[in-house]
Amino acid sequence: HGLTFSGHPLSTAIALKVLDIYDREQVFENVRALEGHFESRLQELRANPLVGDIRGAGFFWAIELVKDRETREMFNEVEAQWLLRDELSGHMDELGLLCRLDDRGEPVIQLSPPLVSDAKTLDRIVSIIGEATDRAHKSWTKERARLLKTVSRQPNINVA
Repeated sequence: HGLTFSGHPLSTAIALKVLDIYDREQVFENVRALEGHFESRLQELRANPLVGDIRGAGFFWAIELVKDRETREMFNEVEAQWLLRDELSGHMDELGLLCRLDDRGEPVIQLSPPLVSDAKTLDRIVSIIGEATDRAHKSWTKERARLLKTVSRQPNINVA
């Protein structure tokens, strides 16, 4: 006996029907046809200093966010939470994009648009991410300056 639903005739029949629909609607051909377009549009996001790397294939991509692109310095846990939860999440919601903002390890924006997306939809996704990351970068510049002022006001404490 395996898992309750593994190999169940009903779930297997449904999966086969889904694959038939993918073939009929040429879903994978759509992804292959638009992958290069999506990738080239995503690469435009490298203009933002917060974007450290863009990697992926097909319609599954990750945009790595870094504190300093030159040194590849990562955000610490508190900074990543601020960036993803307090900044980007609100901007993307306001602009009309729901996607996964992941802070396990380095902070990344994960993208997996519907496989039936057209070029116009992919362009809109990239535009929203561009606007949201630009806003976040401006806020980060202000937040970093505020944090540096706060730290510089702390008395020097010798813990030795």
